[in-house]
Amino acid sequence: MATTTKKKAASKSAMPESKFHKLFMDELKDIYWAEKNLVKALGKMAKAATSQELINAITDHQEQTKGHVERLEQVFEMLGQAPRAKKCEAMEGLISEGQEVVDDTEEDTAVRDAGIIICSQKIEHYEISAYGSLRTLAHIMGHDDVASVLEQTLGEEKEADSLLTQIAESSINEEAAAE
Repeated sequence: MATTTKKKAASKSAMPESKFHKLFMDELKDIYWAEKNLVKALGKMAKAATSQELINAITDHQEQTKGHVERLEQVFEMLGQAPRAKKCEAMEGLISEGQEVVDDTEEDTAVRDAGIIICSQKIEHYEISAYGSLRTLAHIMGHDDVASVLEQTLGEEKEADSLLTQIAESSINEEAAAE
């Protein structure tokens, strides 16, 4: 038990100069870029969707994502840092994949909506893993206030993913299969 306590004490004392803290900040900059760019991409997805339920879900999440950007800016401030973005290659790829699905499917079809849901859920799963990891790192470093803010966003990302599943399973997947 003494060893575990020492490890926890050592990790909680991670200073801003540590490699661990640098990793945390780099990942924070990465998700900040991702969220900022996702705001634009969600608008395009909503315009391409057919189902009003899906359009509403995407539009609502776009507004929520604007709040995620603001929360991340708050986190940077809490850590005494200016908000800075670092290009997120993963999100760039996921956004491109979403655009490709829109380009490769017929307008006003359930097939396109099913593709949009698939791409949206890939994005949500990326965000869930990013926020979950960041929350954990924040806790380890003793930034419990930051972890709490990240936890709030993590919960919203999980809710968005769940809603997309509900929309897909309620009608869109069956309609797409029948087209």
